[in-house]
Amino acid sequence: MKVYQSNEIKNISLLGSSGSGKTTLVEAMLFESGVIKRRGTVNGQNTVSDYFPVEKEYGYSVFSTIVQTEWLEKKLNFIDCPGSDDFIGGVVTSLNVTDTALILLNTQYGVEVGTNNHFRYTEKFNKPVIFVTNHLDQEKADFDKTLEQLKENFGSKVVQIQYPVNVGPQFNAVVDVLKMKLYKWKPEGGVPDVLEIPADQIEKAQNLHNILVEAAAEHDEELMEKFFDQGSLTEEELRIGIRKGLIHRDMFPVFCVCAGKDMCVRRLMEFVGNVSPSVNQTEQPQTADGKKIAPDASGPTSIYVFKTSVEPHIGEVSYFKVMSGKLKEGDDLVNVDRSSKERISQIFSVAGQIRTKVEEIVAGDLGATVKLKDTRTGNTLNVKGCDYDFKEIKYPEPRYRRAIKAKSEADEEKLSEILTRMHEEDPTWVVEQSKELKQTILYGQGEFHLRTLKWRVENNDKIMIEYKEPKIPYRETITKSARADYRHKKQSGGSGQFGEVHMIIEPYYEGMPAPEMFRFNGQEFKISNRDTQTIDLDWGGKLVLINSIVGGSIDARFVPAILKGIMDRIEQGPLTGSYARDVRVIVYDGKMHPVDSNEISFRLAGRHAFSAAFKDAGPKLLEPIYDVVVQVPSDRLGDVMSDLQGRRAVILGMQSEKGYEKLTAKIPLKELGSYSTTLSSLTGGRAAFTMKFASYELVPMDIQDKLLKEYEATKKEEE
Repeated sequence: MKVYQSNEIKNISLLGSSGSGKTTLVEAMLFESGVIKRRGTVNGQNTVSDYFPVEKEYGYSVFSTIVQTEWLEKKLNFIDCPGSDDFIGGVVTSLNVTDTALILLNTQYGVEVGTNNHFRYTEKFNKPVIFVTNHLDQEKADFDKTLEQLKENFGSKVVQIQYPVNVGPQFNAVVDVLKMKLYKWKPEGGVPDVLEIPADQIEKAQNLHNILVEAAAEHDEELMEKFFDQGSLTEEELRIGIRKGLIHRDMFPVFCVCAGKDMCVRRLMEFVGNVSPSVNQTEQPQTADGKKIAPDASGPTSIYVFKTSVEPHIGEVSYFKVMSGKLKEGDDLVNVDRSSKERISQIFSVAGQIRTKVEEIVAGDLGATVKLKDTRTGNTLNVKGCDYDFKEIKYPEPRYRRAIKAKSEADEEKLSEILTRMHEEDPTWVVEQSKELKQTILYGQGEFHLRTLKWRVENNDKIMIEYKEPKIPYRETITKSARADYRHKKQSGGSGQFGEVHMIIEPYYEGMPAPEMFRFNGQEFKISNRDTQTIDLDWGGKLVLINSIVGGSIDARFVPAILKGIMDRIEQGPLTGSYARDVRVIVYDGKMHPVDSNEISFRLAGRHAFSAAFKDAGPKLLEPIYDVVVQVPSDRLGDVMSDLQGRRAVILGMQSEKGYEKLTAKIPLKELGSYSTTLSSLTGGRAAFTMKFASYELVPMDIQDKLLKEYEATKKEEE
């Protein structure tokens, strides 16, 4: 493969819902460009991009796959992204390093939830979009309805480049209104016959051509003037106008393909090669400090590692984008993020599992290398003296969680190492060793997402694992003030233990005034604030300790020990063993012994006094509440609403969005455990949702009583 320059390189994300045909399109493009001699199929489990065992097992893409080919003296770098919303991380990664998005649509189903979700990400990353309608040979294919939905959802910027002459099993021809030609294929597809547009199609084609010319002219003053003067534009001028429209997201061209029969694939590649922007024509990437870096081959060498995978028979493969300069085999680079040195021993151009060694890659291009010793996904590697540091990719919040453990305790350490590696391969798999819950919590985007990880661990690494419903990280707090005291006394020969602590506790809120007096059972307790400590708790909320000891009843050196005792119970609340928060403690009196008093005595006295007071202070459980946004087809709204009501959801708003309803709600985490699966079942996989932590709120009393009984039963079992 020749060394391509920045103006000859096109980086394209292949997006679309599951079943839209991305993997099949990749096969056709690689076949047409000569990279492969025979097209594989998803059912045949022999495609270039779905080559991992888990992808063959399940029959859908799990990982984004880089496929590179040459066409019309251009290098086309495609990233085939998974269609399932559970694997949205691949889409986010891809859009961070590509310059254009092809969004495929299955014309049997038109615009789907996945189409809208992927389009929103292109909007977020400001990427040009080309819509590609596929499966035009299917019985239920409906191009006109799909086009109508595109215009409803994405507006007048949707402009046709092509339309099919006949849709369904007889599909074999399209009219191209850019070239004003008819493309017709034999049953085997491939190279078409390029014909004049038949008389019965010429009026429609001319009308669409005029719309295209006008849309293209809008993006360039010179083209607009020429259009007004001459009433038309040349093909090359149209390309210029369309490219500018793409770059500014003012035009979304619509193409037709039948990837399964290799029809119109060559023309799509020609359009991408000639019209889609090169890497030096789009928005420049920024470093973490906001500096824009042009893809300049003469600049300092800098690469960004956007993906890491462990691949069969090879080991760890690092995929990178050359952000600046030229990368050559044997280059020594510095990892900015880890302050370590790396030697690039080999460089590959890749097409799925097909890797071709190259000696040099220039700015803007994508490549791969192997066996980097200390580099992770999201790291920047620079030539010595270069200080570029590109931002890490931000991924969506997790939407599904399970406790994970190895069935054999002997495998726990190895499982931990595997999960760390898995996170490197897919950063949307997030692992937490929860000290609070005493569980390893695995977070992901959905049930399929975590099921895929389980299959890989059990089949590739031969470790049997199990998922359990994770515990909920409740919080404990109080609703009123209470007083308690506790004397710890122990004598067992020699010096003993003695410590007595008197304290008052009350609910704490930000900005509350300092206490002056409390009244309990007709007795007044005046507070003299000698010292205040405010502790920001790691799990949220605060603990405030006021030292109000007068007359030297407890020596000041024992106050830290009392605080430690209080923290013992804060970290394991008296109600359910959950973390406590938002409590103010006033230690106002106590007793000590000149010989037997020590730190452990006051720690134990403080712990027990706090526990006794907490139980008398109207203790309440708090539960985590999440902001949830659900996008659901209008025809399934009723079912989804009914389900949400059964999950104690508080509906905050509802907004119509062209065939879909956008629901905003607050829902307790406890009710979201199986929501991903249920929503998919209720809507046939056509809905999507996001969730983000919002706050902690009081648990309803009936649920609190149930949780307290369950906790007491668990404690008895442990005893």
